[in-house]
Amino acid sequence: MGGHLLVDQLVAHGVRHVFCVPGESYLAVLDGLHDHQIEVTVCRQEGGASMMADAHGKLTGEPGICMVTRGPGAANAMAGVHIAKQDSTPLILFVGQVERGMREREAFQEMDYRAVFGTQAKWVTEIDQVERIPELIARAFHVATSGRPGPVVIALPEDMLVETAQVADAPRYQVPDASPSEAQMQSIAARLAQARQPVAILGGSRWSEEAVEQFKAFAQAWKLPVAVQFRRQMLFPVDHPSFIGDIGLGSNPQLLQFVRDSDLVLMVGGRFSETPSQSYTLLDVPVPRQHLVHIHPDPSELNRVYIANEAVNVSPAAFCAALGTLQAPAQAPGWADALAAARASYERWTDPSRIRHPGALQMPQVMQHLNEILPADAILCNGAGNYATWLHRFRRFTRYGTQLAPTSGSMGYGLPAAVGAKRLYPERTVVCLAGDGCFMMHGQEFATAVQYDLPIIVLIIDNGMYGTIRMHQERHYPGRVSATVLRNPDFAAYAQAFGGYGERVETTEQFAPALQRAMASGKPAILHCMLDPEAITPAQSLTAIREQALKH
Repeated sequence: MGGHLLVDQLVAHGVRHVFCVPGESYLAVLDGLHDHQIEVTVCRQEGGASMMADAHGKLTGEPGICMVTRGPGAANAMAGVHIAKQDSTPLILFVGQVERGMREREAFQEMDYRAVFGTQAKWVTEIDQVERIPELIARAFHVATSGRPGPVVIALPEDMLVETAQVADAPRYQVPDASPSEAQMQSIAARLAQARQPVAILGGSRWSEEAVEQFKAFAQAWKLPVAVQFRRQMLFPVDHPSFIGDIGLGSNPQLLQFVRDSDLVLMVGGRFSETPSQSYTLLDVPVPRQHLVHIHPDPSELNRVYIANEAVNVSPAAFCAALGTLQAPAQAPGWADALAAARASYERWTDPSRIRHPGALQMPQVMQHLNEILPADAILCNGAGNYATWLHRFRRFTRYGTQLAPTSGSMGYGLPAAVGAKRLYPERTVVCLAGDGCFMMHGQEFATAVQYDLPIIVLIIDNGMYGTIRMHQERHYPGRVSATVLRNPDFAAYAQAFGGYGERVETTEQFAPALQRAMASGKPAILHCMLDPEAITPAQSLTAIREQALKH
């Protein structure tokens, strides 16, 4: 039967986890899952399921698998597909579809999936013949993982899933890759040797723990300044002497100036899109002022926005594997003083003792405590909102595979990501930071954490508003508050109602013991952290932003 044949293909391609919201449109697939050892996580909303699958793809490099029903289910899942698209995450979304004989009549919950998902997925298809299931599933794994990874959407007509066929399983997919040529590597070495102030900027996907270690060794040997792109902080350890900061929202102004002043940018893996590029101002478009060496796994991305002096069409992992062929300079490079100054600037910028904001709960000290007690392999998850600024600025990421955050800026991501991460790695500590608005986007997935006994820690940073929008509102329309105020529930009681642990935190002094109790509970836990609305950024209060806007 087609539903069973499809599950057989997932097993053949090494799938161990599926995230889903069940639906009658793919009952035959659910029946097939009954007979296999694939872990099935039943979610409460399709957006949460697709975000869990995205988290799986980010952590493993293998496609996260999501299954949803047709129509409204598919529409809800679009949020996760958009994240996977912008974040270059491998993901495969299976969607139920009406029977083939009913198509194009606007049957119950019918959608044209090629039209709906066509601009967001790398490939959208519909399996009309049961015999082609192995072929098309194998192609989906290849498309999702090769080049620049991304989402694939596969529609499954309900009647096709109950047809039978005798066909062989396809062999497990392999990700094709190339290696940089010796000439390219020697050219890069020559450019570095001649540089006055180079900088490496790491981003994108198709990294691995080994690749990060290889780039660490390269940066150490060459004393190369290294920055990471927005929400890619797990790509380079903050305690490395070459690390100078992350380039995203609320970045260190001195770091941004360092990039502007550089004469050589080694961009590895990333697209350097709107947010890290500071709205495409750090590098001129289309020809940067700096010499640019761009390493990216997808040829269609190279020279698309920035014309590179050297465009190398390989994955970050393949590029890092070749770095060992480059012989380090015999003497200290000419940029040693510039690196030392940039490193010192980073240390000052991320020193929590230098920041004091309004209110009894101080977020720099909260983050400092998390740095002190969390294991190095703890996974930190967040969605979108000004609350994430505290995490990005003060969390000291030192390991690969410890960050789940949407570069697409999608709210509601942190909690599903935490559930997906804990489902994948139950032995690791998983912490979600969410704003009050962000949490409520997919707060129902806390029930999923309880159902599967996943003791995640959720820190809800509650300032009673959509803080990021309010900040921009005060900058552009000062004093004219509109549509940004929130009236929130008691989130500690919310956690308890679901069967988890909940506690309210109002002061800095209350945070550490509350966190200890939450971790000791062995349950999914929510700490409802009350943040003064004035503490909108590490640099400015809400009132200061408004007053500055009124002056202009």
